[in-house]
Amino acid sequence: MLDIAKLKGNDATVGLIEANIKAAPEAELFPFRTIRGTSYKTGIRTGLPTVGFRNANEGQTPSKSTFEQKIIEAFIFGGQIEIDKAVADADERGAEYLKALEASGVTLAAMQAIGSQIWYGTTQDAKGFPGLKAATVFGGTTQNGDPLTINATGSTASTASSVYAVKFGEQDVTLIGGNDSAFTLGEWMIQQIVTSGTAKMTAHVNALTAWIGLQVAHENCVRRICNLTAQTGKGLTDPLLAQLVDSFPIGFKPDAIFMSRRSRSQLQASRTVALYGQGPTRPNQPTIAPIPTEYDGIPLVASDSILNTDAIES
Repeated sequence: MLDIAKLKGNDATVGLIEANIKAAPEAELFPFRTIRGTSYKTGIRTGLPTVGFRNANEGQTPSKSTFEQKIIEAFIFGGQIEIDKAVADADERGAEYLKALEASGVTLAAMQAIGSQIWYGTTQDAKGFPGLKAATVFGGTTQNGDPLTINATGSTASTASSVYAVKFGEQDVTLIGGNDSAFTLGEWMIQQIVTSGTAKMTAHVNALTAWIGLQVAHENCVRRICNLTAQTGKGLTDPLLAQLVDSFPIGFKPDAIFMSRRSRSQLQASRTVALYGQGPTRPNQPTIAPIPTEYDGIPLVASDSILNTDAIES
């Protein structure tokens, strides 16, 4: 997203994204590409041609791949900025300082909102794009019968969390920017705005705007562990991560695994027990494993956009 903004945006937009994108690792790490319009069609292979051995002089029945067509859409996203002109003029730091402050605030909120939308989709904001949780329906299986979602079997209501393994790329998972752009920040204007009823005031106004969508090209580009809770034995462990990665077909390896900070702490605790037992057995031996950063070479990314208050899935 930042790279696209640098190529296509103005200096103000680039600076705002650069200053706030780390607040949502999803917005920083997910690939981002632009499209000319606000939607496009993509064909997804759902079946392969039939092949096999044959005897001499024996024919074979012709066959072909089957495809499913999906429409990927971008949705209008952004936020309005309004600053009381009298307040801005009276500020000892000047009106430009307040403009920059408010623009940075709306950009930070935008990064966090996109992070949440990536996972929770229309349950987070019904007017936005579907998320990765909807793409990994509990109980759903791939064409090969492997589960899209691994069940950690936690059972405490409204305390669950999920871990997502994602394969990035233009043929896999990517964010898209409609109208051939990322975010745009317009020109500041002074105009009258309605505050309540018929009351009005003069204000500096602007808007941060984008068309944002999420492409999930096929079922082999994302998997999930669900029902992770704080119950004993129901947190994140390396065996669960092994199941998650192994659920991908051969040739499909996730590029990153995203989780809440609680899940990362649970993984750290499980590695501590595996490495050091319940306490040190030698002088100067560490008593806690390092903060987890990878599994089998796959980066582990903690995100505050992934909640620990999800419903139990069954």
